[in-house]
Amino acid sequence: MDKIFNNDRPIYIQLVEMIRIEIVSGKFKKGQKIPSVRELALIMKVNPNTMQKALVELENEHLIYTERTNGKYVTEDEKMIEKIKRELANKIVNNYLNSMKNIGIDYDLAIKYLQEGGKDGIS
Repeated sequence: MDKIFNNDRPIYIQLVEMIRIEIVSGKFKKGQKIPSVRELALIMKVNPNTMQKALVELENEHLIYTERTNGKYVTEDEKMIEKIKRELANKIVNNYLNSMKNIGIDYDLAIKYLQEGGKDGIS
């Protein structure tokens, strides 16, 4: 899992975003134990302190929780996962619409292009 990090933003924020997507996409299942801080740091090729900071952030968002001496787990709160998924989707949609606006395409045409092109992209 080689990840390339953007130098414009803190690495821990980028880790939060990556793990958040792993959770909402179902790659990390509800209630699943996630690898330890050290294991995740090795996988992502980052300092364990940086990974710990990212996991604390995810815990603050209630996407993961800690069971003392047993490790960290993905939340089983489907509403929380759905809320985060909707927030991520809204951000993507807004970025798309703003990009289309920047190249002179209005909302209605942008939606039309999305409907036409989107059929091929999602299976």
